[in-house]
Amino acid sequence: MTHVITRLCIRDGACMEVCPVECIVPGFPEDEWPLYYIDPDTCIDCGACVPECPVDAIFPEEDVPEEYQEDIELNARFFTEGPGYSAMEQASA
Repeated sequence: MTHVITRLCIRDGACMEVCPVECIVPGFPEDEWPLYYIDPDTCIDCGACVPECPVDAIFPEEDVPEEYQEDIELNARFFTEGPGYSAMEQASA
């Protein structure tokens, strides 16, 4: 199972700082990928990110509210079709 960051994300970054497996990545370019994203293949479902989010944008996949269901696929697509981990390199360049 994985956690999902929904479109409520304000790009605070606190979630990324506490992730023990470093599977949370800021989207880049921001106009195309405006959220932070959790790699569903790497997430260990520890939940450390959840209490760090100041806007409660992170949910266990099975608990994502109905209005944010499409964000589950968006998170996965960031790593399969989008920039994935290379976004971190691009953002820091």
